[in-house]
Amino acid sequence: MRPVHPPAPGPLLIATDFDGTLFAEFEDPPVPPAFEETLAALQARGARWVINTGRDLPGLLEALARARLRVQPDYLVLVERELYRHDGVRYVPLEDWNRRCAETHAALFARVQPDVPRLTAWVNARFSAMVYADAWSPFCLVAGRAEDAEAICRHLEAYCREVPGLTVVRNDVYARFSHVDFSKGTALAELTRRAGLTAESVFAAGDHLNDLPMLRRTVARWLVCPANAVPEVQEQVRREGGEVSQLRHGHAVVAALRRFLE
Repeated sequence: MRPVHPPAPGPLLIATDFDGTLFAEFEDPPVPPAFEETLAALQARGARWVINTGRDLPGLLEALARARLRVQPDYLVLVERELYRHDGVRYVPLEDWNRRCAETHAALFARVQPDVPRLTAWVNARFSAMVYADAWSPFCLVAGRAEDAEAICRHLEAYCREVPGLTVVRNDVYARFSHVDFSKGTALAELTRRAGLTAESVFAAGDHLNDLPMLRRTVARWLVCPANAVPEVQEQVRREGGEVSQLRHGHAVVAALRRFLE
């Protein structure tokens, strides 16, 4: 008699980028109703949903309200690095991780701060772009065009090679300095560890450059990107053995979740 092997378990931790991957600003509704149905069924079976985004908490909550979702994420990764969990009422920070994240960045940015005026002047002399500081980085950028953002980031990456631990996180025309140890990938891996799981039980979906750290088989077994993903993301997902969907935005996520769960 041939041995009977039980089917592989479906993903127990479902990590999705938000803008472009799940949320389509100009579609109505911006998140497909089929995603809500699929996610609700998965959560009822014990799966947990993580929104892994570059947005901060107010910005994400505002977008979630506009989407009128009936399902809630169990965890949030905010600004590509801070961790929050839903306690049944609200999202509360995972203090130990967030404190270590803040302290690590503060030490790194103290080294970077003296060079910010020089870097800002270099950008302003060559491009139509806005350089500013915020609560998460002393050097943030909004370029006028994606081509300009790419050229600026090449210059910034050369600078990063002079500063151990420093990296540039980019999404379209937006970019900022960050610490290489704190990314969408390391944050998702930390949530996986806290849940007592391994990468074999994780699904990850993303569409842009800041999603690359989590779109790796070392972080998630199931990888998918929508048809609207940038070429760099599509290339990495294919290389890692994941799926580049023919569907766009949340429709791709729904189709992949349903297929992988089969």
